[in-house]
Amino acid sequence: MPQPLAFRMRPTKLSEVIGQDKLVGEDGFLTNSIKNDMLFSLIFYGAPGTGKSTIAECYAREMNVKYIKINAVTSNKKELESALNECSLYERAFLIVDEVHRLNKDKQEILLPYIEEGKIYLLGCTTENPYMAINKAIRSRCHLLEVKPLTQQEVVIGLKRALSAKQGLNNAFSVSDEGLEYIANMTGGDLRYALNYLEAISLYPHGEVVTLEEIKQILKVPNYGMDKDDDEYYDSLSALQKSIRGSDVDAALYYLARLCVAEDLKSLKRRLLVIAYEDIGLANPAVVDRAYHALAAAEDVGFPEAVIPLGFIVCELALSPKSKASYHSIGNAMDWAKDHPLPVMDYLKLTPVNVSEKDKYPYDRPDLWAKIQYLPTLIKDMKFYEPNDNPSSYEKVLNENYEKLKSINRSADLRSLKKTKPEDK
Repeated sequence: MPQPLAFRMRPTKLSEVIGQDKLVGEDGFLTNSIKNDMLFSLIFYGAPGTGKSTIAECYAREMNVKYIKINAVTSNKKELESALNECSLYERAFLIVDEVHRLNKDKQEILLPYIEEGKIYLLGCTTENPYMAINKAIRSRCHLLEVKPLTQQEVVIGLKRALSAKQGLNNAFSVSDEGLEYIANMTGGDLRYALNYLEAISLYPHGEVVTLEEIKQILKVPNYGMDKDDDEYYDSLSALQKSIRGSDVDAALYYLARLCVAEDLKSLKRRLLVIAYEDIGLANPAVVDRAYHALAAAEDVGFPEAVIPLGFIVCELALSPKSKASYHSIGNAMDWAKDHPLPVMDYLKLTPVNVSEKDKYPYDRPDLWAKIQYLPTLIKDMKFYEPNDNPSSYEKVLNENYEKLKSINRSADLRSLKKTKPEDK
């Protein structure tokens, strides 16, 4: 049985990798590492299909050292120990770990000493944010390298290479430029996904040159969902946000469904997180956390099951009370800060110079913290925060506290404040 096209087209050396100039270009990090024969423990992170594992393997081969590859999800403790023991037999060796963020505590405890003692070098690959998903002890011993999604032009280069390569489709047919751009648009920088589409096209009856219309008939994927240059794409996302903001749960579900048909999870994740903070915000802070976890779950399970957590969170966002207080408030502050970069008060600086102890920030006097002036003197009475006119029960508590804090006469004279006794409030 022939191997999939995406597998056959995997680069075998870094010079064959498309894009990623900061890593594999003439002055890229990995290129210089190889030139100077310097090994590092690395964590490659980025979206699916960007080539993390491929780059890790190419790097290991071109460093001319032993490497063993395992998967953090499917490899058990015994397999990890066996891989580490084998790597330890060599003076220099890489352990490549796919889904490295999935290493459980037991596996981490086994792995850490080998990295610390320099017995092995780790090449971890993950689709997650390493600052959030990777164990701190492991992360602190590695360089973090982002593998970015390919541009439309770079995906087209990969498709053309697959059409002509002997191990690819070997010039069996060609695809119009419009057709290649359409595939690249639909796949969002995921070359593996694009190659899978190209392979599917090869199985259908077609002429010597496959046209855009033929591709649309074969793939049956709505253009509005994935084509970043199509107005319908932006209109659907805009309609989703406006429906949630207007608390129309039925409309929100409809526009969500339109986007889910196209399986455009990346755009949905970004937009729904923005909606949670911008439109619901302080009216229901708990839903912001639930939105993050629901979207993470959607990404973990993938389509088609991703529609379940997506539907859940869209319903809650639409039905939640709304507040744009925090959104408007940070906007006010941003507008002012751009044109007025005022200096920080001396007693608020991290390491104040030539400031008397009597005038320094009172870390040991929590009773004074709310009496201190924090804004620069020129704008000490300016208000950026705008309370919501129709607050939820949670926001009412915040607004009441805000009004109470506004009544305090804040002072920049810390020396005088410190003379008051702790009980004087």
